[in-house]
Amino acid sequence: MMLIPTHHFRDIERKPEYLQPEKCVPPPYPGPVGTMWFIRDGCGIACAIVTWFLVLYAEFVVLFVMLIPSRDYVYSIINGIVFNLLAFLALASHCRAMLTDPGAVPKGNATKEFIESLQLKPGQVVYKCPKCCSIKPDRAHHCSVCKRCIRKMDHHCPWVNNCVGENNQKYFVLFTMYIALISLHALIMVGFHFLHCFEEDWTTYGLNREEMAEAGISLHEKMQPLNVSSTECSSFSPPTTVILLILLCFEGLLFLIFTSVMFGTQVHSICTDETGIERLKRKNQPRERTGSWQSVKETFGGDFSLNWFNPFSRPCQPEIPSDKDMVRQVTSLSDTETTEDPSEETRDEDSVEVTDE
Repeated sequence: MMLIPTHHFRDIERKPEYLQPEKCVPPPYPGPVGTMWFIRDGCGIACAIVTWFLVLYAEFVVLFVMLIPSRDYVYSIINGIVFNLLAFLALASHCRAMLTDPGAVPKGNATKEFIESLQLKPGQVVYKCPKCCSIKPDRAHHCSVCKRCIRKMDHHCPWVNNCVGENNQKYFVLFTMYIALISLHALIMVGFHFLHCFEEDWTTYGLNREEMAEAGISLHEKMQPLNVSSTECSSFSPPTTVILLILLCFEGLLFLIFTSVMFGTQVHSICTDETGIERLKRKNQPRERTGSWQSVKETFGGDFSLNWFNPFSRPCQPEIPSDKDMVRQVTSLSDTETTEDPSEETRDEDSVEVTDE
C-alpha cells in the first residue's frame, strides 16, 4: 500500500457499483508457468522480422565476404567465434524479450465482488483501468498495443514486439548490449578489410590499359573472376564486395548508436528505480525506492555473476502481489475532485473509493 499525494482524481465514485461489473469479465484461470507470451501486432511482428534479417545479413557479410576468404586462419577463427557468439546471444535475448510476459496484470479482475473482498477502509482507493477492466497495482500502466496493464512498464518496443516491463527488462537490456557489441565488432572488421584490400587485391581492378601494360597485366587476366585461394579479400567481385561492406557499415553505425542510447537509458532507469513512463510523467509520488545496486540485482537476478549476461537465466522473480498491494491511501480526501450529495453526511463502512487512471 502506498500513500498518494494530493492531486486531482477523475470520476471518483463512492459506491462499488461504479465498476459496472456486468462489463468486467472475470479473468480466466491462470495458465501454467512458462506459457509463451506473444503479441499479435502486425507492426511489431514486421519489426521483429526486420531485426532478424539485419542480424543475418551481418552474419552473411562477415562470414562469406570477410572471414572465410581470408587466408589468415587464426584471424578468421577467432573473429568468427566471437561474432557468432555475440550474434547468438543477441538473437536469444531478442526471443526472450519478445516471448516473456512483461508483467501483465490479470485482466478483468475489477469486479464488484473482488472490490468488496478487499474490505477497503475510509481514505483507501483502488485504481481501475477502464480499458482492460483491471485493478492497477502501483507503478502499472496500460499498453494500448498489448491491451493489458503492465507492472513497471518502461515502454512498448516494436523491435521486440512487446512491452519492456518488470519480467523482461533484463532480456531487453542484454539485447541492446549484444547488438551494440556486434555492430562495433563488424565496423572494426570492415575497417581492417577495407585497408587491407585497397592496398592489395583491389588495386589492379581499377587500372587502365596503360597502367596494366606497365604492370604486365593482360586484359584477360583482369577480367578473370577472383580466385578465393589467391586472394584474402572476397570471393565476390570488388564492386559487389564494396557495396556489401558499405551497407554493413551503415547498418552497424546506425544500430551501434541506437542500441547504445537504449542501453544507457535502460541502465539509468534501473539504477534510479524509475521507468521511462514515470520519468516522462514526472509523478512525484512518495513511494519507497530501492537502492541502485539492489535494483540492479533484482533486474538481472541476484548477486553479480555470469548469469547476468545469460539470456537463458531468469531475473529475480518478484513477489506475487497480494490483493492489499492494489490498495492505495490518499493523504486527504477533502482535496480530491469529486461530486458528492450535500445531504450525505456519513459514509457506509462498505463504501469504497474507486478511480479511473
